Amino acid sequence: MGEAINLVNNFKVEKVIFNCGPYNDLEKDLIKVLDKKKIKYYSCIEELNINNDKLYFLQTRVYDNENDNSNVIYTELNNYKFLFMGDAGITTEKEIMNKYNLSDIDALKVGHHGSKTSSSKDFINEINPKYSIISVGKNNRYGHPNTEALDNLNNSKIYRTDQDGSIMFKIKENEIKD
Repeated sequence: MGEAINLVNNFKVEKVIFNCGPYNDLEKDLIKVLDKKKIKYYSCIEELNINNDKLYFLQTRVYDNENDNSNVIYTELNNYKFLFMGDAGITTEKEIMNKYNLSDIDALKVGHHGSKTSSSKDFINEINPKYSIISVGKNNRYGHPNTEALDNLNNSKIYRTDQDGSIMFKIKENEIKD
């Protein structure tokens, strides 16, 4: 969220989707820019159609913790399952496990940079990701990713932006390539 205004000012953005709950100060500042640029924005949506594919927004509750309010997005592309956890933590993971039947995820974007507040053993065991992607800055002040989170992910192939740089998956001839 911290770089959203920079992104909107430097890239072509057609729409913005906010999480559920009241807008915080960063979001209010972004909305001023969106209004000025006449860019549409939405909040607390459940699904989004993109051509023949759908993005499902799994986290629609409002918490008193901004990270747990993160959009959590699930999609299937060519029968491959992708789950993007945003900054969501263990509380949101429990809600998702209780509400949805998600198993054998092909690619997981790990929640909250692999912090100790995300990627619980129960959640990871249930979704059983083949690949785990951790978006994390090199030598970050928080020490992310956390050792326990990494241990919980050890049955998947782990990619980290601090070690691997940009990470891309290609689905070609019905096969996922990392």
